[in-house]
Amino acid sequence: MDNKNIREIVAKQRAFFSKGETLSTEFRIEQLRKLKMMVTENETAMTEALKKDLGRHFVEAYFCDVGTIILEINETIKGLRKWSKPETHFSGFTCFPSLITKVYKQPYGVTLIISPFNFPFLLSLGVLIASIAGGNTAIIKASSKSVNCTALLEKMVKETFPEEYVTLLSGGHDVAEACLTERFDKIFYTGSPKVGKHVLEMAARNLTPVALELGGENGNWCVVRKDANIKDAARKIAFFKMCNSGQICININQVAVAEEVAEEFIREFKASVEKMVGDPLINEEYPKLISPEAYKKCAEEAEEYKDRIVFGGEGVEEDLKYSPTLIYPVRMEEKIVKHELFNPLLPIVPFKDEDADKVMEEIAAREHGLSLYIFTKNIKWAKKVMKSQQYGGGCVNEVCLHLMVKGAPFNGTGHSGMGAYHGKWGFNEFTHPSTVLYGKTHFNLSLREHPYAGKEKGKMKLLRFFEK
Repeated sequence: MDNKNIREIVAKQRAFFSKGETLSTEFRIEQLRKLKMMVTENETAMTEALKKDLGRHFVEAYFCDVGTIILEINETIKGLRKWSKPETHFSGFTCFPSLITKVYKQPYGVTLIISPFNFPFLLSLGVLIASIAGGNTAIIKASSKSVNCTALLEKMVKETFPEEYVTLLSGGHDVAEACLTERFDKIFYTGSPKVGKHVLEMAARNLTPVALELGGENGNWCVVRKDANIKDAARKIAFFKMCNSGQICININQVAVAEEVAEEFIREFKASVEKMVGDPLINEEYPKLISPEAYKKCAEEAEEYKDRIVFGGEGVEEDLKYSPTLIYPVRMEEKIVKHELFNPLLPIVPFKDEDADKVMEEIAAREHGLSLYIFTKNIKWAKKVMKSQQYGGGCVNEVCLHLMVKGAPFNGTGHSGMGAYHGKWGFNEFTHPSTVLYGKTHFNLSLREHPYAGKEKGKMKLLRFFEK
């Protein structure tokens, strides 16, 4: 797939879009139903591909990828007619004799979706749902790392949609770069802040609007206060850190634990891992890292902190499995808590519980995370924190489930992204609101027109009255 091939596909999609077929709400709903059928008919093949690429058990695969897509399609089909209906506004006295102004939700046109390896179905088809709902065509550039999932995606999409409407491209960075050299009407990228900056730079050449969902420069923080239910917190955090072997953009990158309960947290974390998976390195339910390079990066960073590993710290390179690993104690200023890990390493930063506000100030001073998690019984304090910090989304006394709430947006801010999707938020992300005032040919006031001289008093009196 070279520049010429990609340019031809973009041209085909632009020609198809110009025919206006995607403008119909019924057409979009029909395509979403096709997408749902595609997913349900290939459920087993999808979970098998996820097992091969990421070592996921089929229950985890369904929970994280397959079932979530179906949930999103159902929500979109149910709400699309309402979302796409033009809004009607009273034009206001200043615009008299016009009474009616409409806001039309217009599709952008040809969209580019660049998806990552960690949730190869959810983060490609999930975005496609929003693109289709908005009335666009789409080219999906899937990850070359999740080989089996990308091959299956390519086959599924080709069998379901014509190339001029939806196309999936495989290949490496060269294909992604070739896509970015073309002119699109909307780009949606999920991945790292470093590549996100490059996507923005390339899009700026054509002033193409961009949505970014990024992991965050400094990773996502979790804070455990001394009054938290430590057993509950450790269990949830252990589950989340093992999920997809830590390769989740909203996963906990590091956990700040009140030093008064740090030892208890470590004990409960160990107990939770042992209860859920026993020895993770021989348990088939425990996922693997995506590649030898990812394994090497994880193992090398663990080696740097081997004298502070209090749990885990072992791996099987040929299986690409590395155990959930606690590193304790870690200071706030150390490099391991200043970058996204994307693996099962979990640094523990102890703090005096009375200094919890200072911890939040330090987190706020860093680049904004995609997620923030708080464990405490002090809900008043938690609400204050969640309303004042800058982050994408998060939970109080829970992990990850904010991602699955119907009607709620999924988004980042700053170094964790821009734009939002899921449900109506995704529809809004892939449409442009166009405001149209319907004027009248009779009873037009000369209020706004020249001459002003000699009529200032009367015109100003009316303007001040109308513009209250």
